[in-house]
Amino acid sequence: MTGTDGPAAGTEALDAAFAEAVRGTGASIGALYLLVPDEPLLHLDVLYGASAGLAAPWTRLSLAAPAPVADAVREDRLVWVGDQEEMARSYPRTAMVLPYPLALVAAPVTGARRWGALLLMWPATRPPHMTGRERGHIMSRCRSLARLLEEAAGHGAPPQHADRPRVLGAGTARRMTSPTMAVADFAERLPGGSCALDLTGRFVYVSSGAGDLLGRDAEQLLGTLPWQSLRWLDDPTYEDRYRAAVISREPVAFTACRPPDRYLDFHLYPDASGISVRIVPSGAQPPPAPAPYHRTGVSPARAGQIYQLTHLAAALTEVVGVQDVIDLVAEQIMPAFGAQGLVLSTAEAGRLRITGHRGYAPDTIARLDGLPLDTVLTPAGQALDSGSPSFFSDPEEMRRAHPEAPQISGKQAWAFLPLVVSGRPVGCCILSYDEPHAFHAEERAVLTSLAGLVAHALDRARLYDAKHDLARSLQQALLPRTLPAVTGLRVAARYLPATRGMDIGGDFYDLIRLGDSAAAAVIGDVQGHNAAAAALMGQVRTAVHAHATFGTPPDRVLSGTNRLVTELGPDLFTSCLYAHLDFARRRATLATAGHPPPLLRLPGGETRPADVRPGPPLGIDPGAVFPTTGIPLTPGLTLVFYTDGLVETPGTDIDDSIARLARRLAHADDRDLDLLLGELLAQAGEAGQRADDIALLVLHLEAGRHRRG
Repeated sequence: MTGTDGPAAGTEALDAAFAEAVRGTGASIGALYLLVPDEPLLHLDVLYGASAGLAAPWTRLSLAAPAPVADAVREDRLVWVGDQEEMARSYPRTAMVLPYPLALVAAPVTGARRWGALLLMWPATRPPHMTGRERGHIMSRCRSLARLLEEAAGHGAPPQHADRPRVLGAGTARRMTSPTMAVADFAERLPGGSCALDLTGRFVYVSSGAGDLLGRDAEQLLGTLPWQSLRWLDDPTYEDRYRAAVISREPVAFTACRPPDRYLDFHLYPDASGISVRIVPSGAQPPPAPAPYHRTGVSPARAGQIYQLTHLAAALTEVVGVQDVIDLVAEQIMPAFGAQGLVLSTAEAGRLRITGHRGYAPDTIARLDGLPLDTVLTPAGQALDSGSPSFFSDPEEMRRAHPEAPQISGKQAWAFLPLVVSGRPVGCCILSYDEPHAFHAEERAVLTSLAGLVAHALDRARLYDAKHDLARSLQQALLPRTLPAVTGLRVAARYLPATRGMDIGGDFYDLIRLGDSAAAAVIGDVQGHNAAAAALMGQVRTAVHAHATFGTPPDRVLSGTNRLVTELGPDLFTSCLYAHLDFARRRATLATAGHPPPLLRLPGGETRPADVRPGPPLGIDPGAVFPTTGIPLTPGLTLVFYTDGLVETPGTDIDDSIARLARRLAHADDRDLDLLLGELLAQAGEAGQRADDIALLVLHLEAGRHRRG
C-alpha cells in the first residue's frame, strides 16, 4: 500500500483504522478478509486480539463457503449471529469448528468495488441482538476501510496477500512484555497467581510454585508454548481449552496428568491482554492410570488442524455428484492447505482417468489423462497401488524417488493422496504447489485423514452420478424427440431438470395428432425424483397415448389411465392435464387430474388461467371422476401447459405465482414461441437453482385454421 509516505504508511493507516474499528465496537477479536484477485477466495489480511496460529484454519476461505464472512461478501449484506444456538442453526459447519459461546458479525467492505469483509467477535456476555445504531456504526467503519484500500490501490499499491496475517492488538504488544509487567497484569486478573500466557499461548510469567508443579524452571518455560515445552500437555484437548478461553473470554478449567501419576487442575482466567492460569494439585480422586502411550513418528495434530479437518469433513458429507467433490476440493481444501494445483483422478480399467483439475495447462492434463496405473510418468499409480501417500517437498526430492518421472507441469512440490475405500482403490488426489513446500508431520497426518474422507465422498458421488445418468437417460428416452406437425398450429416445448444436487423427476408432455382435424395435448408430473418416477412417467404417457389414439373423450382417457396407475400400486401419484383439440368445431375439451390450470392468451391480449374443474391426481382413487371443461379455439389463441415446478416457490401462494406467470405471458411476444418459452422460464430462474423439474408446452392457433365452409 502507499500513501504520502509510501507503502508502509498506507498499511499503517489501514491497520490503525481496522484496530479502531475493533476497539470502537467493543469486540474482543477482529479480522479483515480481502478478496484475492481473479480467484473466488478470501484471504485473512490482518487480525486483532488473537494469534495467527489460532486463526490458521481460516486464513483462506472460499467465497462459496457457507460461512458468515463469505455470505457477507457474496450477498453484500451484514451477517449477525447473536449466539451459539443461532450459529448452529444458520451455519452448522462454522458451529462445529467454533464450539464456543460467542456473538459475531460479518460486514462487507465495499466502496467503488468489493474488497472483502470485516469480522468482529464478542464474548457471549454481550446482548444477543444488534441495534440499528450499531449496524450503522459498523457499516461506516467498513466504508472507511474501503476508502483506505481504494486510495492505496490508486497509488499503485493494492493489498498484498502474505502467507500469514498481520497481528495487531494486545497479543502483539505483549510479546516482548517484561516479567515485571506480566506479573502486574497477572495480579490484576487473579489474586495469587501461578503463571500467565499471552494471547498467542506463550508463557510470559511463571511463578516458582508453578515451576515446581510443572516440573520445569521458569526460565525454561518463558516464551514457549505449554504443549511444546511440556510434552505431557501435547494433546489437542488441552489446547482446545486455551482456544475456548481466548475466544469466549470466559474462565475455563481442566485436569491433566503429569507423569507418572500427579494430577493437576488448571484454571484459566482470560481478558483482552492474556490469560492468567492457576495451577493446583487435583483434590479429586485421580482416574485410573492411562494406558502406556507409545509415540509414533507423527506428533498429535494441533487442535486448529483437527477443527479444520472437522469442517472439511462436514462439507464432504453434503456433496452429491462427482463435480460437487471436485468443486469442494478446489474451493476449500486447496486454499486450506495453500495448494495452487489439483488433479483428481479415478481408477478405471487399470488407468487413471482425470475427472477434475485446477491450476494446470490443458496440454499437461491431456498428457496425464488415461495413463496406466504402473506408469513411470507420475507417482500417482504407485501411491494408489501401495495405498500410501507420497509427499515431495521439491523437484529434487521427486527426482531422487522417481528418477524416470519427467518434469511436466512446472510444479515444485506435490502431495499424492491415494483414495481407497475398504481396500478398493477409487482414485488419486494430487495437490501441488508452485513453490517448494515442506510437508510437516502434522500436515501429512491431516492430509492423509482427509484423503480417506474424499475417497468415500467420491465413491458415493460416482454411484449417485451413475444412478442419475441412468434415470436421466430413461426419462429422455421416454420424452418425445420431436412433436408432430399439425397444420395451422405452432407448437414449442421444453423440459428442464432440477439443478445439480437433485435427482431426475417424472415431468412429461406430449402432442398427439388425431387425423387432419384434431389433436390431443397432454402434460403431467409424477410425484418423486428418482428412476421409479421416470419409469412410471413412461407408463402414464404410454397409457394416455393409447387411449387418445382411439378418439376416447378426455374424461375417459384420464379414468382409464387412473385405473392403470392404481393397479400398478407404485405409491406415487401423478397429476395430469389432457386437452382434446377439435379444429373442425373450433373447440377444446379439457380434463385435469390435480394439475395446475393452463393459461389462455386470447387474440386481444387478455390472459388468464382456464377455469377448469379439477379431478383428483391419478393413482389415488380407482373410481375417480374427471369433469370436463370446454373452451373455444379462437384463431390467435395461445395455450400454455406447465408443471408445478414453474410456479411453486416455498413461502409463496401458488395462485399468486400463476397470476404472475399470466402477466408475464400477457407481455411476451408470441411471434417466436421459443423466445416465449424463455420469457416464461425466466420466472423460475432458468440458469438458477431449481428444486423441481419443469415441463412447458405452448400451443398457438394460427388465423384461418379449419374455417367452416
